[in-house]
Amino acid sequence: MKAEVLPDAEAVARRAAVIIASDARAAALARGRFLLATSGGATPWRMLELLAGEDVPWPLVQVFQVDERVAEASDPARNFTRLRTSLLDRVPISADQIHAMPVEGTDLAAAAARYAATLRRFGGTPPILDLVHLGLGTDGHTASLVPGDPALEDASSMVAVSGPYEGFRRMTLTYPVLERARRILWVVTGSDKAAALSRMRAGDRSIPAGRVPSKYALLLADAAAMASTRTERAR
Repeated sequence: MKAEVLPDAEAVARRAAVIIASDARAAALARGRFLLATSGGATPWRMLELLAGEDVPWPLVQVFQVDERVAEASDPARNFTRLRTSLLDRVPISADQIHAMPVEGTDLAAAAARYAATLRRFGGTPPILDLVHLGLGTDGHTASLVPGDPALEDASSMVAVSGPYEGFRRMTLTYPVLERARRILWVVTGSDKAAALSRMRAGDRSIPAGRVPSKYALLLADAAAMASTRTERAR
């Protein structure tokens, strides 16, 4: 995949915000709207804050989630909580442009199906998202596609619910949605991600991230995260 190595996490966040804004403007001109899906975790918080200050045609943007913890809306562990405070509360976007994953109910399978229907309503059948932001876990997971979970093999659903992982079940987009995205934007920082990143870039399908298609992917990583990749190439 294409990759850009930046000096540090701040530089990665700034570059990611610029790329998302640029893609948003291009999509707005080409198709009249921009379909963005963002992942959870701590890494994208700064990226989202900076995106709020970029030149984005917000009235034409639809925001989706890549994954979410199954928890009450008031739970601070929810990805949507940080998405709102980092970005959505800072930009001129209306409630009908924001699509939070419906994880509060008891019938999670039905909720996943409803979210898939929302994706189809905006992205077509099958749905095509303009940009999907992904992160990388130290164990090689991405989105909430985690090692050993049955959702990894779900080729028929666009949205799945995983088993417990780090204390929460999770709702997640699946590979069929990811592989159709017009752009996958990987944002990876920190030396603790270096080993997983090296495996992902090598196409190691034994980790979930290694199974995400790379044709339309762009990796933004800081020097610390790329350290092991450079070391292995130097051997």
